[in-house]
Amino acid sequence: QAQLVESGGGLVQAGGSLRLSCVASGRAFTDYMGWFRQAPGKEREFVAAIDWDGVITMYADFVEDRFTISRVNARNTVYLQMNGLKPEDTAVYYCNSNPPTNSWGQGTQVTVSS
Repeated sequence: QAQLVESGGGLVQAGGSLRLSCVASGRAFTDYMGWFRQAPGKEREFVAAIDWDGVITMYADFVEDRFTISRVNARNTVYLQMNGLKPEDTAVYYCNSNPPTNSWGQGTQVTVSS
C-alpha cells in the first residue's frame, strides 16, 4: 500500500531553518520524488524535485538557493533542507512523486514568523 508520511515542520522565526523528512512506502517511493506546498487560500505548488540518483534536482524560482532536496533510497526517505525561511514560506508541505499522484499524505505544517 502506497503511503507518504511527512514530518519535521514547526514554527520558526524568519531566517531560521528546518529539515523536512518524508518516508514513502510501497509504490509511493518512485524514481522522481518532489516536495510541494499549500499555503492558506492558495493552490498547492511545486517546490523541488529529485531523481533516483540524486543527480538531477529542480527547484521553484521562489526557492532562490535556500532549499536543498535530497534522498536516501535505502530508507525510502526524501528530505528538504530549508534555510533562510521567510514568512511567505508558511504552508503545509507535502511530498509525492513528481509529477504527483492523487494520493497525498497528511503533510507537515511550516510556520515562519516575522
